[in-house]
Amino acid sequence: MKFSHIVIGAIAVLGTVQYLYQHKKVSASSLPPVLADKLPAKPAPLPAFRCEGKVYCSQMTSRAEAEFYLANCPGTKMDGDHDGIPCERDSRW
Repeated sequence: MKFSHIVIGAIAVLGTVQYLYQHKKVSASSLPPVLADKLPAKPAPLPAFRCEGKVYCSQMTSRAEAEFYLANCPGTKMDGDHDGIPCERDSRW
């Protein structure tokens, strides 16, 4: 058997496995370790929030949103003592 036939066969098998994995027909745990390592990583989920110009705790709807803004958005004014914890005095959370 020619080397090129082996390579083409291997590519076909990996392509099929990748297709089935992406379409939820198989899971990585059901594949042999050699094939599971070849699967692409799942994309990161989209963030639940986005920077929209909010600056103060009173504009936040949750602690999670305040944490997102503090970590990702410029110009926030939610961490007066600069300890990385936003809206510590906000009694809503």
